[in-house]
This record gives sequence, C-alpha cells and structure tokens, in this order.
Amino acid sequence: MTALKQPDSISIAEYLAGEEISDVKHEYLGGTVHAMAGATNRHNVISLNSLALLHGMLRGKPCQPFNSDTKVRIEFPDHTRFYYPDAMVVCHPNPDTDHYQDLPVIVIEVLSESTRRTDLGEKRDAYMSMPSVKVLLFIDSECPAVTVYRRKPEGGFAAELHSGMESTIPLPEIDSALPLAELYERVGFGNK
Repeated sequence: MTALKQPDSISIAEYLAGEEISDVKHEYLGGTVHAMAGATNRHNVISLNSLALLHGMLRGKPCQPFNSDTKVRIEFPDHTRFYYPDAMVVCHPNPDTDHYQDLPVIVIEVLSESTRRTDLGEKRDAYMSMPSVKVLLFIDSECPAVTVYRRKPEGGFAAELHSGMESTIPLPEIDSALPLAELYERVGFGNK
C-alpha cells in the first residue's frame, strides 16, 4: 500500500464518499488514505475459491459471506480504520445500504509478497481487537498453507498451521470445515 500525499487528514464521511466514485480501492487509517495494489491471478483465484466455499457452506444459515469489495470498519478509542479483507463471514450484517461491515466473525486475507508484512502485522492486530472476530485465516498464495488464529474462550488467540493439500481447517464457529484442496483448486504453484 502506498500513502497518498495529502495536506491534511480526511474525515470518514469524505473517505466513504470518495470510495463510492473511485476506480481504485483505498484503505483508511485514522484519516490517512492508502491505495490498494492490484492482486495477482493466483491471489484472485484463492480469494474467489474461499468465497465460493463459504457461500456453499452458509447457504440456509444465518451467517453470510462478503467479498473483497466490502470494507470492515474497526473502531479504536482515538481513530477509525477501514480495511478490505479478501473475504469475511458476518452473522449480524449492517444494513444493505452500508458499504462496510462492523461485526465479522471470520476474516480472510490472502497473503502475497506485497501484502504479507501488513496483513500479518497491522491488519492482524486490528482484526484481533474486534470482539466479534472468532477466526482469522491468512492464506499463503505461494504454497498450500493457512495460518489460523482462533479466539480462545479465556481471551487472546491461538495460532494453528494447516499445510498440504490433504489438510482441512475445522470451522466449528460456522459448523463447517475448509478443505485446502478446494481452497487451492486451479492454483498452480510451479508457475509464478
């Protein structure tokens, strides 16, 4: 992400209005706007696979998946952030007219060379600060491996690594499981 040069910080209302007409998505960090880079085909295939799997799993259930065009709003005591996760599951969605969600239960980020550091640092910490978030999935786009952060009943998160195409990620939070073979379907790791 690259910060746009701005004389002053912009308000949340200005940011949301600008996003409605912009051809480029931007993330908002307490008044500073950062343009998002385009994703690789591999990144997009993994993101779409995760969304398709979640859509099928959640059919007829109260929770619903959202794609990377939906922002998540994170309120801190002194500022607000808006991020575009690659996918998320929400059980208590905002009104249909909103352009963001406040209460994700599951957040998914697909890691790439250009996003890995931010995704596993700043974004992970921000998502973990949200009481609604039960599971974070960081999907590697370079090899079949997913790092899962699952909220513990006593507080905090426990990290799990699921690797190899034969692995399956249990998701009891939504009464489902996510097979890595399906998550990485049509992804060729030999050709970068």
